[in-house]
Amino acid sequence: MLLYYWYSGMRSPRTIARKTGIALSTVTYNIKKLGQQGSLVHRGKNGRHSRITAEAARAIGQYIRSNCEVTAGQIAMKLETEKGIKVSIWTVQRYLRNAGYRNVLPRSKPMMTEEHRVRRLEWANARADDNWSQTVFSDETCFQLFRNTVRRWSKNPQAEVKRIPKNRQKVMVWGAISANGKIGLCMFEGIMNAKLYIDILKKNLLPAAKRHYGDDWRFQQDNDPKHTARVSKEFLSTNVPTTIDWPANSPDLNPIENIWNILKTRVERQHPSSLNDLKATIAKEWAKLENGVIMNLVDSMKSRIIAVIDSNGDHIKY
Repeated sequence: MLLYYWYSGMRSPRTIARKTGIALSTVTYNIKKLGQQGSLVHRGKNGRHSRITAEAARAIGQYIRSNCEVTAGQIAMKLETEKGIKVSIWTVQRYLRNAGYRNVLPRSKPMMTEEHRVRRLEWANARADDNWSQTVFSDETCFQLFRNTVRRWSKNPQAEVKRIPKNRQKVMVWGAISANGKIGLCMFEGIMNAKLYIDILKKNLLPAAKRHYGDDWRFQQDNDPKHTARVSKEFLSTNVPTTIDWPANSPDLNPIENIWNILKTRVERQHPSSLNDLKATIAKEWAKLENGVIMNLVDSMKSRIIAVIDSNGDHIKY
């Protein structure tokens, strides 16, 4: 607005200030700048000069490219010993932030070999036109007491503490979903073997799947040894219409993995304090899971498969 009056030929700071509502001191300063440099662009070169020279910046880039786990303290030490440039850790941290670097904790991903990528790509190409509306997705996961993943807002982050017992109790959970919503949930303690797995499928999978789909459905499971044991295969071939093949190291393809993340966060926010409390909270939050959320995740299967093909079999962001 100030520029409009300036280019209209108006030069009186008081008049411009009155018409624009901008403080007189601000108008006076900017008119002076316009007269001196013809624009309001920041002139720069004011303030203290950075201790990070062009040489230091190049060196920092080289350090990070050779070892992205190097700390700010190690960078400061290397600059001093190798380049004779003495800067503080805080100067290095400030430079890294300004240069667009962020100190992050890498997300965990399963190890993937070239053979895994080839198999995933082959599987995705074969399943590109599949209809997933009558597929039951299943998985097991672990819920632990006093999980600590929910972030907080705080003006004093160092003072934020969540007390965690040394030995946290946990419960294992098997679950299944489909485009129709929740299929079943079963909690158990200890290690699951093929016998327990078959028992869980008998009681929690078959009745619900048949109720939803009759005999026209298919079952998804990963390649865990208890799933692929001889007795498990015999049970599935006798009782399940179709069990689809599944590529190894592919939790990113299974929509129930997203359900586990949602459920674990919701359970953690309820602050269960005992194993029985944890089980009751899991059951309550499972019952509250919205069918729309589940349906959207199942509907994402086509997008997941396209993403696997586009990434040439590599991990995808799901």
